[in-house]
Amino acid sequence: MRTDSALIPDMADLIHDFLFDSARRTPGAEALVHGAARLDYAALAAAVEGAAGALIGAGVQPRERVAVFLEKRIENVAAMFGAALAGAVFVPVNPQLKPEQVAHILADCNVRVLLTSNERLLQLHTALPACPDLRTVFVTGAPTDTAQAGYALRDWATAQASCAPAALAARRPIDADMAAILYTSGSTGKPKGVVLSHRNMVAGAQSVASYLAITPQDRILAVLPLSFDYGLSQLSCAFLTGATAVLINHLFAKDIVKAVLEERITGLAAVPPLWLQLAKLTWPADCSLRYLTNSGGALPTATVAALRAALPRAELFLMYGLTEAFRSTYLPPSELARRPDSMGRAIPNAQVMVVRPDGTPCAPGEPGELVHRGALVSLGYWNDPVKTAERFKPAPGQDPALPLVEMAVWSGDTVRMDAEGYLYFIGRSDDMIKVSGYRVSPLEIEEVVYASGQVIEAVAFGVPHPQLGQAIVLLALAQDPALDAGALIKECQRRLPVWMVPAHVALHAAPFPRNPNGKIDRPLLRQAFVTMFDHAVQ
Repeated sequence: MRTDSALIPDMADLIHDFLFDSARRTPGAEALVHGAARLDYAALAAAVEGAAGALIGAGVQPRERVAVFLEKRIENVAAMFGAALAGAVFVPVNPQLKPEQVAHILADCNVRVLLTSNERLLQLHTALPACPDLRTVFVTGAPTDTAQAGYALRDWATAQASCAPAALAARRPIDADMAAILYTSGSTGKPKGVVLSHRNMVAGAQSVASYLAITPQDRILAVLPLSFDYGLSQLSCAFLTGATAVLINHLFAKDIVKAVLEERITGLAAVPPLWLQLAKLTWPADCSLRYLTNSGGALPTATVAALRAALPRAELFLMYGLTEAFRSTYLPPSELARRPDSMGRAIPNAQVMVVRPDGTPCAPGEPGELVHRGALVSLGYWNDPVKTAERFKPAPGQDPALPLVEMAVWSGDTVRMDAEGYLYFIGRSDDMIKVSGYRVSPLEIEEVVYASGQVIEAVAFGVPHPQLGQAIVLLALAQDPALDAGALIKECQRRLPVWMVPAHVALHAAPFPRNPNGKIDRPLLRQAFVTMFDHAVQ
Protein backbone atom coordinates (compact mmCIF):
# COMPACT_ATOMS: atom_id res chain seq x y z
CA MET A 1 0.00 0.00 0.00
CA ARG A 2 1.51 3.33 -1.04
CA THR A 3 1.36 6.54 0.95
CA ASP A 4 2.18 8.92 -1.88
CA SER A 5 1.25 12.39 -0.61
CA ALA A 6 -0.13 13.46 -3.99
CA LEU A 7 -2.44 10.45 -4.02
CA ILE A 8 -3.62 10.53 -0.39
CA PRO A 9 -4.13 14.08 0.90
CA ASP A 10 -4.44 15.00 4.57
CA MET A 11 -8.06 16.06 4.08
CA ALA A 12 -10.57 13.49 2.82
CA ASP A 13 -12.32 15.32 -0.03
CA LEU A 14 -13.14 12.26 -2.13
CA ILE A 15 -15.05 9.13 -1.22
CA HIS A 16 -12.06 6.80 -1.64
CA ASP A 17 -9.85 9.03 0.51
CA PHE A 18 -11.62 7.58 3.53
CA LEU A 19 -10.14 4.11 3.28
CA PHE A 20 -6.68 5.32 2.24
CA ASP A 21 -6.62 7.75 5.16
CA SER A 22 -7.60 4.93 7.52
CA ALA A 23 -4.95 2.69 5.93
CA ARG A 24 -2.32 5.30 6.64
CA ARG A 25 -3.44 5.73 10.28
CA THR A 26 -4.09 2.07 11.16
CA PRO A 27 -2.89 -0.22 8.34
CA GLY A 28 -3.34 -3.39 10.40
CA ALA A 29 -6.89 -2.66 11.57
CA GLU A 30 -9.58 -4.94 10.16
CA ALA A 31 -11.43 -3.10 7.38
CA LEU A 32 -13.61 -5.53 5.44
CA VAL A 33 -14.94 -9.02 6.18
CA HIS A 34 -16.81 -11.41 3.93
CA GLY A 35 -17.11 -14.95 5.22
CA ALA A 36 -13.62 -16.31 5.76
CA ALA A 37 -12.02 -13.41 3.86
CA ARG A 38 -10.65 -10.68 6.13
CA LEU A 39 -8.84 -7.62 4.84
CA ASP A 40 -7.07 -5.06 6.97
CA TYR A 41 -6.93 -1.47 5.75
CA ALA A 42 -3.55 -1.96 4.07
CA ALA A 43 -4.86 -4.97 2.14
CA LEU A 44 -8.10 -3.20 1.22
CA ALA A 45 -6.18 -0.19 -0.06
CA ALA A 46 -4.02 -2.52 -2.17
CA ALA A 47 -7.15 -4.22 -3.55
CA VAL A 48 -8.66 -0.87 -4.48
CA GLU A 49 -5.44 0.20 -6.18
CA GLY A 50 -5.43 -3.09 -8.08
CA ALA A 51 -9.01 -2.51 -9.19
CA ALA A 52 -8.12 1.00 -10.36
CA GLY A 53 -5.21 -0.46 -12.32
CA ALA A 54 -7.49 -3.02 -13.99
CA LEU A 55 -9.95 -0.34 -15.05
CA ILE A 56 -7.28 2.00 -16.35
CA GLY A 57 -5.73 -0.94 -18.21
CA ALA A 58 -9.13 -1.53 -19.83
CA GLY A 59 -9.10 2.03 -21.13
CA VAL A 60 -11.56 3.58 -18.70
CA GLN A 61 -11.38 7.36 -18.93
CA PRO A 62 -12.21 9.92 -16.23
CA ARG A 63 -15.98 10.30 -15.66
CA GLU A 64 -16.83 7.14 -17.62
CA ARG A 65 -19.23 4.75 -15.92
CA VAL A 66 -18.25 1.42 -14.40
CA ALA A 67 -21.11 -0.88 -13.38
CA VAL A 68 -20.87 -3.62 -10.75
CA PHE A 69 -23.47 -6.38 -10.87
CA LEU A 70 -22.56 -8.71 -8.01
CA GLU A 71 -23.80 -9.75 -4.62
CA LYS A 72 -21.94 -8.23 -1.65
CA ARG A 73 -18.34 -9.46 -1.75
CA ILE A 74 -14.76 -8.14 -1.61
CA GLU A 75 -14.52 -7.67 -5.39
CA ASN A 76 -17.69 -5.57 -5.37
CA VAL A 77 -16.29 -3.11 -2.82
CA ALA A 78 -12.83 -2.96 -4.39
CA ALA A 79 -14.28 -2.27 -7.84
CA MET A 80 -16.53 0.58 -6.69
CA PHE A 81 -13.83 2.40 -4.77
CA GLY A 82 -11.28 1.50 -7.43
CA ALA A 83 -13.46 3.17 -10.05
CA ALA A 84 -13.53 6.32 -7.93
CA LEU A 85 -9.74 6.18 -7.50
CA ALA A 86 -9.37 5.88 -11.29
CA GLY A 87 -11.46 9.03 -11.74
CA ALA A 88 -14.43 7.09 -13.09
CA VAL A 89 -18.02 6.84 -11.85
CA PHE A 90 -19.27 3.64 -10.22
CA VAL A 91 -22.78 2.31 -10.82
CA PRO A 92 -23.79 -0.41 -8.33
CA VAL A 93 -26.57 -2.56 -9.77
CA ASN A 94 -28.95 -4.37 -7.45
CA PRO A 95 -28.11 -8.10 -7.74
CA GLN A 96 -31.82 -9.00 -7.69
CA LEU A 97 -32.67 -7.12 -10.88
CA LYS A 98 -33.74 -9.00 -13.99
CA PRO A 99 -31.65 -8.87 -17.21
CA GLU A 100 -33.88 -6.31 -18.94
CA GLN A 101 -33.63 -3.98 -15.95
CA VAL A 102 -29.86 -4.37 -15.77
CA ALA A 103 -29.57 -3.63 -19.49
CA HIS A 104 -31.69 -0.49 -19.06
CA ILE A 105 -29.27 0.83 -16.45
CA LEU A 106 -26.17 -0.03 -18.49
CA ALA A 107 -27.58 1.63 -21.60
CA ASP A 108 -29.11 4.61 -19.80
CA CYS A 109 -25.82 5.85 -18.32
CA ASN A 110 -23.58 4.61 -21.15
CA VAL A 111 -21.65 2.10 -19.04
CA ARG A 112 -18.23 1.31 -20.52
CA VAL A 113 -17.11 -1.47 -18.19
CA LEU A 114 -19.13 -4.09 -16.31
CA LEU A 115 -17.90 -6.31 -13.49
CA THR A 116 -20.01 -9.39 -12.86
CA SER A 117 -19.74 -13.15 -12.40
CA ASN A 118 -19.84 -15.89 -15.05
CA GLU A 119 -23.23 -17.01 -13.77
CA ARG A 120 -24.72 -13.54 -13.93
CA LEU A 121 -23.19 -12.85 -17.33
CA LEU A 122 -24.90 -15.94 -18.69
CA GLN A 123 -28.25 -14.51 -17.58
CA LEU A 124 -27.45 -11.18 -19.28
CA HIS A 125 -26.60 -12.67 -22.69
CA THR A 126 -29.78 -11.72 -24.49
CA ALA A 127 -29.93 -8.26 -22.89
CA LEU A 128 -26.38 -6.95 -23.42
CA PRO A 129 -26.76 -6.27 -27.17
CA ALA A 130 -28.99 -3.38 -26.08
CA CYS A 131 -25.94 -1.76 -24.41
CA PRO A 132 -23.93 -0.30 -27.32
CA ASP A 133 -21.45 1.62 -25.13
CA LEU A 134 -20.30 -1.48 -23.23
CA ARG A 135 -16.68 -2.13 -24.15
CA THR A 136 -15.31 -4.53 -21.53
CA VAL A 137 -16.83 -7.14 -19.24
CA PHE A 138 -14.76 -8.37 -16.31
CA VAL A 139 -15.82 -11.60 -14.63
CA THR A 140 -14.87 -13.00 -11.26
CA GLY A 141 -13.30 -16.34 -12.06
CA ALA A 142 -11.93 -17.60 -15.35
CA PRO A 143 -14.15 -16.48 -18.26
CA THR A 144 -16.37 -19.20 -19.67
CA ASP A 145 -18.50 -17.07 -21.97
CA THR A 146 -17.62 -17.33 -25.65
CA ALA A 147 -20.72 -15.69 -27.21
CA GLN A 148 -19.56 -12.11 -26.82
CA ALA A 149 -21.80 -9.26 -27.93
CA GLY A 150 -19.25 -6.71 -29.05
CA TYR A 151 -17.32 -6.50 -25.78
CA ALA A 152 -13.96 -7.79 -24.59
CA LEU A 153 -14.21 -10.46 -21.90
CA ARG A 154 -11.53 -10.44 -19.21
CA ASP A 155 -10.72 -12.15 -15.93
CA TRP A 156 -10.95 -9.67 -13.05
CA ALA A 157 -8.31 -11.31 -10.85
CA THR A 158 -5.57 -11.43 -13.49
CA ALA A 159 -6.34 -7.95 -14.83
CA GLN A 160 -5.50 -6.21 -11.57
CA ALA A 161 -2.07 -4.65 -11.46
CA SER A 162 -0.37 -1.90 -9.56
CA CYS A 163 -0.71 1.55 -11.02
CA ALA A 164 1.93 4.26 -10.75
CA PRO A 165 1.10 7.00 -8.24
CA ALA A 166 1.59 9.64 -10.92
CA ALA A 167 -1.04 8.01 -13.13
CA LEU A 168 -3.60 8.00 -10.33
CA ALA A 169 -2.74 11.50 -9.17
CA ALA A 170 -3.26 12.77 -12.73
CA ARG A 171 -6.78 11.31 -12.69
CA ARG A 172 -7.73 12.70 -9.28
CA PRO A 173 -11.10 14.50 -9.54
CA ILE A 174 -12.31 17.31 -7.29
CA ASP A 175 -15.16 17.01 -4.81
CA ALA A 176 -17.71 18.53 -7.20
CA ASP A 177 -17.14 15.75 -9.76
CA MET A 178 -19.37 12.72 -10.17
CA ALA A 179 -18.58 9.74 -7.96
CA ALA A 180 -21.55 7.39 -8.38
CA ILE A 181 -24.91 6.93 -10.05
CA LEU A 182 -27.55 5.13 -7.99
CA TYR A 183 -30.71 3.98 -9.73
CA THR A 184 -34.09 4.44 -8.13
CA SER A 185 -37.55 3.76 -9.56
CA GLY A 186 -39.08 6.71 -11.33
CA SER A 187 -42.62 7.89 -11.91
CA THR A 188 -42.13 7.28 -15.66
CA GLY A 189 -41.81 3.55 -15.02
CA LYS A 190 -38.07 3.32 -15.78
CA PRO A 191 -35.45 3.67 -13.03
CA LYS A 192 -33.75 7.06 -12.85
CA GLY A 193 -30.04 7.47 -12.18
CA VAL A 194 -29.35 9.79 -9.25
CA VAL A 195 -25.93 11.37 -9.79
CA LEU A 196 -23.91 11.76 -6.59
CA SER A 197 -20.77 13.86 -6.37
CA HIS A 198 -17.83 13.10 -4.13
CA ARG A 199 -18.95 16.07 -2.04
CA ASN A 200 -22.41 14.54 -1.60
CA MET A 201 -21.03 11.21 -0.43
CA VAL A 202 -18.33 12.64 1.81
CA ALA A 203 -20.75 15.07 3.47
CA GLY A 204 -23.29 12.28 3.95
CA ALA A 205 -20.81 9.94 5.61
CA GLN A 206 -19.46 12.66 7.85
CA SER A 207 -22.95 13.69 8.95
CA VAL A 208 -24.24 10.17 9.66
CA ALA A 209 -21.04 8.99 11.34
CA SER A 210 -21.14 12.03 13.62
CA TYR A 211 -24.64 11.52 15.04
CA LEU A 212 -24.17 7.74 15.27
CA ALA A 213 -20.83 8.40 17.04
CA ILE A 214 -19.08 5.69 15.01
CA THR A 215 -15.52 4.93 16.15
CA PRO A 216 -12.72 2.61 14.98
CA GLN A 217 -13.98 0.05 17.52
CA ASP A 218 -17.33 -0.32 15.76
CA ARG A 219 -18.14 -3.32 13.60
CA ILE A 220 -20.92 -2.58 11.10
CA LEU A 221 -22.95 -5.34 9.46
CA ALA A 222 -23.72 -4.51 5.81
CA VAL A 223 -27.09 -6.23 5.29
CA LEU A 224 -28.68 -3.95 2.69
CA PRO A 225 -27.87 -3.89 -1.05
CA LEU A 226 -24.90 -1.67 -1.92
CA SER A 227 -26.98 -0.24 -4.80
CA PHE A 228 -29.17 1.32 -2.10
CA ASP A 229 -27.79 4.62 -0.73
CA TYR A 230 -28.62 3.42 2.77
CA GLY A 231 -26.65 0.22 2.17
CA LEU A 232 -23.68 2.02 0.62
CA SER A 233 -23.61 4.31 3.65
CA GLN A 234 -22.54 1.39 5.85
CA LEU A 235 -19.27 1.20 3.89
CA SER A 236 -18.59 4.92 3.68
CA CYS A 237 -19.21 5.46 7.41
CA ALA A 238 -17.00 2.50 8.33
CA PHE A 239 -14.11 3.57 6.11
CA LEU A 240 -14.34 7.21 7.24
CA THR A 241 -13.93 6.26 10.89
CA GLY A 242 -11.61 3.28 10.52
CA ALA A 243 -14.31 0.87 11.67
CA THR A 244 -14.90 -2.64 10.29
CA ALA A 245 -17.55 -3.41 7.65
CA VAL A 246 -18.85 -6.99 7.58
CA LEU A 247 -20.62 -8.08 4.37
CA ILE A 248 -23.50 -10.55 4.49
CA ASN A 249 -25.83 -11.96 1.83
CA HIS A 250 -28.45 -13.40 4.13
CA LEU A 251 -31.31 -15.73 3.33
CA PHE A 252 -33.12 -15.60 6.67
CA ALA A 253 -33.35 -13.13 9.52
CA LYS A 254 -31.73 -15.70 11.82
CA ASP A 255 -28.60 -15.50 9.64
CA ILE A 256 -28.27 -11.87 10.67
CA VAL A 257 -28.56 -12.71 14.36
CA LYS A 258 -25.87 -15.37 13.91
CA ALA A 259 -23.56 -12.89 12.14
CA VAL A 260 -24.10 -10.28 14.85
CA LEU A 261 -23.05 -12.77 17.53
CA GLU A 262 -20.12 -14.31 15.65
CA GLU A 263 -18.68 -11.02 14.40
CA ARG A 264 -19.40 -8.98 17.56
CA ILE A 265 -21.38 -6.48 15.48
CA THR A 266 -22.03 -3.08 17.09
CA GLY A 267 -23.99 -1.32 14.31
CA LEU A 268 -26.93 -2.67 12.32
CA ALA A 269 -29.03 -0.88 9.67
CA ALA A 270 -32.23 -2.32 8.23
CA VAL A 271 -35.62 -1.45 6.72
CA PRO A 272 -39.01 -1.97 8.44
CA PRO A 273 -39.90 -5.45 7.07
CA LEU A 274 -36.55 -6.82 8.21
CA TRP A 275 -36.77 -5.13 11.61
CA LEU A 276 -40.20 -6.69 12.08
CA GLN A 277 -38.65 -10.14 11.60
CA LEU A 278 -35.61 -9.40 13.75
CA ALA A 279 -37.74 -8.07 16.61
CA LYS A 280 -39.41 -11.48 16.93
CA LEU A 281 -36.17 -13.42 17.33
CA THR A 282 -34.32 -14.25 20.53
CA TRP A 283 -31.35 -12.00 21.25
CA PRO A 284 -28.81 -12.65 24.03
CA ALA A 285 -28.84 -10.29 27.02
CA ASP A 286 -25.19 -9.39 26.41
CA CYS A 287 -25.62 -8.67 22.68
CA SER A 288 -22.80 -6.53 21.27
CA LEU A 289 -25.11 -4.20 19.31
CA ARG A 290 -24.58 -0.56 20.27
CA TYR A 291 -26.90 1.11 17.77
CA LEU A 292 -29.70 0.25 15.33
CA THR A 293 -30.92 2.43 12.47
CA ASN A 294 -34.12 2.35 10.44
CA SER A 295 -34.87 4.05 7.14
CA GLY A 296 -36.81 3.24 3.96
CA GLY A 297 -40.21 3.69 5.61
CA ALA A 298 -41.87 4.27 8.95
CA LEU A 299 -41.23 1.67 11.64
CA PRO A 300 -44.48 0.60 13.36
CA THR A 301 -44.61 1.64 17.00
CA ALA A 302 -45.21 -2.00 18.00
CA THR A 303 -41.94 -2.97 16.31
CA VAL A 304 -40.15 -0.08 18.00
CA ALA A 305 -41.36 -1.36 21.37
CA ALA A 306 -40.38 -4.95 20.52
CA LEU A 307 -36.86 -3.92 19.47
CA ARG A 308 -36.35 -1.84 22.60
CA ALA A 309 -37.44 -4.82 24.71
CA ALA A 310 -35.29 -7.34 22.79
CA LEU A 311 -32.19 -5.12 22.61
CA PRO A 312 -32.37 -2.72 25.57
CA ARG A 313 -28.66 -1.85 25.41
CA ALA A 314 -28.81 -0.71 21.77
CA GLU A 315 -29.84 2.81 20.79
CA LEU A 316 -32.46 2.96 18.04
CA PHE A 317 -32.23 5.78 15.48
CA LEU A 318 -35.33 6.36 13.32
CA MET A 319 -34.32 8.08 10.07
CA TYR A 320 -35.74 9.41 6.82
CA GLY A 321 -33.90 9.83 3.56
CA LEU A 322 -34.25 9.89 -0.20
CA THR A 323 -31.62 8.93 -2.74
CA GLU A 324 -31.68 12.45 -4.22
CA ALA A 325 -30.30 13.83 -0.93
CA PHE A 326 -29.00 10.65 0.73
CA ARG A 327 -30.21 11.25 4.31
CA SER A 328 -32.42 14.05 5.61
CA THR A 329 -33.54 13.49 9.20
CA TYR A 330 -33.00 11.38 12.29
CA LEU A 331 -34.69 11.05 15.65
CA PRO A 332 -32.28 10.99 18.61
CA PRO A 333 -32.85 7.89 20.74
CA SER A 334 -33.47 10.15 23.74
CA GLU A 335 -36.67 11.33 22.02
CA LEU A 336 -37.92 7.88 21.07
CA ALA A 337 -40.18 7.39 24.10
CA ARG A 338 -41.76 10.83 23.69
CA ARG A 339 -42.37 10.74 19.93
CA PRO A 340 -42.01 7.19 18.52
CA ASP A 341 -43.91 8.17 15.36
CA SER A 342 -41.54 11.03 14.44
CA MET A 343 -38.87 10.98 11.74
CA GLY A 344 -36.87 13.49 13.74
CA ARG A 345 -35.11 16.66 12.71
CA ALA A 346 -32.51 17.53 10.07
CA ILE A 347 -29.21 15.66 10.18
CA PRO A 348 -26.02 17.73 10.73
CA ASN A 349 -25.12 20.02 7.84
CA ALA A 350 -28.57 19.89 6.23
CA GLN A 351 -31.70 22.03 6.38
CA VAL A 352 -35.12 20.45 6.05
CA MET A 353 -38.13 22.69 5.44
CA VAL A 354 -41.87 22.11 5.22
CA VAL A 355 -43.41 24.37 2.61
CA ARG A 356 -46.61 25.15 0.76
CA PRO A 357 -46.76 24.82 -3.07
CA ASP A 358 -45.65 28.46 -3.40
CA GLY A 359 -42.57 27.82 -1.27
CA THR A 360 -43.72 29.72 1.81
CA PRO A 361 -43.12 27.96 5.13
CA CYS A 362 -45.94 25.98 6.72
CA ALA A 363 -47.14 26.77 10.20
CA PRO A 364 -46.51 24.18 12.96
CA GLY A 365 -48.76 21.20 12.36
CA GLU A 366 -49.68 22.29 8.82
CA PRO A 367 -49.04 19.61 6.16
CA GLY A 368 -46.62 20.56 3.43
CA GLU A 369 -43.89 19.23 1.15
CA LEU A 370 -40.51 18.30 2.60
CA VAL A 371 -37.69 20.25 0.96
CA HIS A 372 -34.03 19.44 1.64
CA ARG A 373 -31.15 21.85 1.03
CA GLY A 374 -27.43 21.59 1.67
CA ALA A 375 -24.28 19.73 0.69
CA LEU A 376 -26.08 16.39 0.32
CA VAL A 377 -28.32 17.54 -2.54
CA SER A 378 -27.27 15.44 -5.53
CA LEU A 379 -26.48 16.54 -9.08
CA GLY A 380 -29.85 15.51 -10.50
CA TYR A 381 -30.99 12.61 -12.67
CA TRP A 382 -28.62 11.31 -15.31
CA ASN A 383 -29.59 12.46 -18.80
CA ASP A 384 -33.10 13.49 -17.70
CA PRO A 385 -33.46 17.28 -17.55
CA VAL A 386 -37.27 17.11 -17.45
CA LYS A 387 -37.47 14.91 -14.35
CA THR A 388 -34.57 16.79 -12.78
CA ALA A 389 -36.44 20.08 -13.18
CA GLU A 390 -39.49 18.56 -11.48
CA ARG A 391 -37.62 17.41 -8.38
CA PHE A 392 -34.67 19.83 -8.14
CA LYS A 393 -35.90 23.40 -7.80
CA PRO A 394 -34.68 26.64 -6.19
CA ALA A 395 -34.45 26.44 -2.42
CA PRO A 396 -37.21 28.44 -0.71
CA GLY A 397 -36.39 31.68 1.10
CA GLN A 398 -33.27 32.69 -0.82
CA ASP A 399 -32.08 36.26 -0.78
CA PRO A 400 -33.04 37.71 -4.19
CA ALA A 401 -29.72 39.58 -4.27
CA LEU A 402 -27.86 36.30 -4.74
CA PRO A 403 -27.01 36.09 -8.47
CA LEU A 404 -26.79 32.28 -8.50
CA VAL A 405 -29.77 30.24 -7.40
CA GLU A 406 -29.23 27.41 -4.91
CA MET A 407 -31.08 24.22 -5.81
CA ALA A 408 -32.87 22.00 -3.30
CA VAL A 409 -34.63 18.64 -3.48
CA TRP A 410 -38.41 18.90 -3.37
CA SER A 411 -39.15 15.42 -2.09
CA GLY A 412 -42.77 14.90 -3.13
CA ASP A 413 -43.43 13.69 0.43
CA THR A 414 -46.06 15.37 2.58
CA VAL A 415 -45.02 15.89 6.20
CA ARG A 416 -45.83 18.15 9.13
CA MET A 417 -43.52 19.79 11.63
CA ASP A 418 -44.45 20.37 15.27
CA ALA A 419 -43.62 23.47 17.29
CA GLU A 420 -40.31 21.95 18.42
CA GLY A 421 -39.18 21.23 14.86
CA TYR A 422 -39.82 17.48 14.82
CA LEU A 423 -41.17 16.03 11.58
CA TYR A 424 -43.93 13.48 10.99
CA PHE A 425 -44.54 11.63 7.73
CA ILE A 426 -48.04 11.89 6.20
CA GLY A 427 -47.76 10.44 2.69
CA ARG A 428 -46.52 10.81 -0.85
CA SER A 429 -47.92 13.32 -3.29
CA ASP A 430 -47.35 11.07 -6.30
CA ASP A 431 -48.15 7.46 -7.19
CA MET A 432 -44.84 5.94 -6.13
CA ILE A 433 -45.07 2.87 -3.90
CA LYS A 434 -42.67 2.26 -0.98
CA VAL A 435 -42.14 -1.49 -0.43
CA SER A 436 -39.54 -2.81 2.00
CA GLY A 437 -37.54 0.39 1.63
CA TYR A 438 -37.65 0.34 -2.19
CA ARG A 439 -39.45 2.94 -4.26
CA VAL A 440 -41.49 1.15 -6.89
CA SER A 441 -43.07 2.73 -9.95
CA PRO A 442 -46.56 1.41 -10.70
CA LEU A 443 -45.90 2.05 -14.37
CA GLU A 444 -42.99 -0.38 -14.46
CA ILE A 445 -45.25 -3.14 -13.13
CA GLU A 446 -48.03 -2.21 -15.56
CA GLU A 447 -45.60 -2.25 -18.51
CA VAL A 448 -44.58 -5.83 -17.70
CA VAL A 449 -48.22 -6.91 -17.54
CA TYR A 450 -49.06 -5.15 -20.81
CA ALA A 451 -46.02 -6.74 -22.48
CA SER A 452 -47.43 -10.18 -21.67
CA GLY A 453 -50.22 -9.53 -24.19
CA GLN A 454 -52.77 -10.94 -21.79
CA VAL A 455 -54.49 -7.75 -20.63
CA ILE A 456 -56.38 -4.83 -22.10
CA GLU A 457 -55.86 -2.54 -19.12
CA ALA A 458 -53.78 -2.74 -15.96
CA VAL A 459 -53.29 -0.54 -12.92
CA ALA A 460 -51.00 -0.98 -9.93
CA PHE A 461 -50.97 0.92 -6.64
CA GLY A 462 -49.76 0.64 -3.08
CA VAL A 463 -51.84 0.04 0.02
CA PRO A 464 -50.78 0.04 3.70
CA HIS A 465 -49.16 -3.14 4.97
CA PRO A 466 -47.99 -3.70 8.56
CA GLN A 467 -44.80 -5.52 7.51
CA LEU A 468 -43.83 -4.07 4.14
CA GLY A 469 -44.86 -0.44 4.65
CA GLN A 470 -46.92 -0.77 1.50
CA ALA A 471 -48.03 -3.78 -0.53
CA ILE A 472 -48.60 -3.76 -4.28
CA VAL A 473 -52.07 -4.44 -5.65
CA LEU A 474 -52.52 -5.09 -9.38
CA LEU A 475 -55.89 -4.85 -11.13
CA ALA A 476 -56.26 -6.04 -14.72
CA LEU A 477 -58.86 -6.28 -17.45
CA ALA A 478 -57.99 -9.51 -19.30
CA GLN A 479 -58.00 -10.17 -23.02
CA ASP A 480 -59.37 -13.63 -22.29
CA PRO A 481 -62.11 -13.89 -19.62
CA ALA A 482 -60.67 -17.27 -18.65
CA LEU A 483 -57.32 -15.77 -17.64
CA ASP A 484 -56.27 -16.77 -14.15
CA ALA A 485 -54.73 -14.19 -11.77
CA GLY A 486 -51.98 -16.69 -11.02
CA ALA A 487 -50.73 -16.42 -14.61
CA LEU A 488 -50.16 -12.69 -14.18
CA ILE A 489 -48.35 -13.25 -10.90
CA LYS A 490 -46.04 -15.76 -12.61
CA GLU A 491 -45.34 -13.27 -15.39
CA CYS A 492 -44.41 -10.63 -12.79
CA GLN A 493 -42.20 -13.13 -10.96
CA ARG A 494 -40.41 -13.92 -14.21
CA ARG A 495 -39.84 -10.31 -15.21
CA LEU A 496 -39.55 -8.38 -11.93
CA PRO A 497 -37.44 -8.55 -8.75
CA VAL A 498 -39.21 -9.98 -5.75
CA TRP A 499 -40.09 -6.65 -4.11
CA MET A 500 -41.94 -5.52 -7.24
CA VAL A 501 -44.16 -8.59 -7.53
CA PRO A 502 -47.77 -7.72 -6.56
CA ALA A 503 -49.01 -9.10 -3.26
CA HIS A 504 -52.55 -9.24 -4.65
CA VAL A 505 -53.91 -9.51 -8.21
CA ALA A 506 -57.58 -9.04 -9.08
CA LEU A 507 -59.20 -9.33 -12.51
CA HIS A 508 -61.89 -6.91 -13.67
CA ALA A 509 -64.74 -7.71 -16.01
CA ALA A 510 -65.30 -4.11 -17.18
CA PRO A 511 -63.11 -1.14 -18.17
CA PHE A 512 -61.67 0.90 -15.31
CA PRO A 513 -63.24 4.22 -14.26
CA ARG A 514 -61.64 7.38 -15.63
CA ASN A 515 -61.01 10.79 -14.09
CA PRO A 516 -61.98 14.03 -15.92
CA ASN A 517 -58.64 13.96 -17.78
CA GLY A 518 -59.45 10.53 -19.20
CA LYS A 519 -56.84 8.73 -17.12
CA ILE A 520 -57.57 5.62 -15.06
CA ASP A 521 -58.85 6.80 -11.69
CA ARG A 522 -56.15 5.14 -9.58
CA PRO A 523 -57.19 6.76 -6.24
CA LEU A 524 -60.80 5.62 -6.69
CA LEU A 525 -59.76 2.04 -7.40
CA ARG A 526 -57.34 2.07 -4.49
CA GLN A 527 -60.06 2.99 -1.97
CA ALA A 528 -61.54 -0.52 -2.04
CA PHE A 529 -58.21 -2.09 -1.03
CA VAL A 530 -56.71 0.28 1.57
CA THR A 531 -57.68 -1.93 4.52
CA MET A 532 -57.16 -5.35 2.94
CA PHE A 533 -53.90 -6.01 4.83
CA ASP A 534 -54.95 -4.53 8.16
CA HIS A 535 -55.14 -8.00 9.66
CA ALA A 536 -51.96 -9.37 8.09
CA VAL A 537 -49.84 -11.40 10.49
CA GLN A 538 -47.51 -9.14 12.46
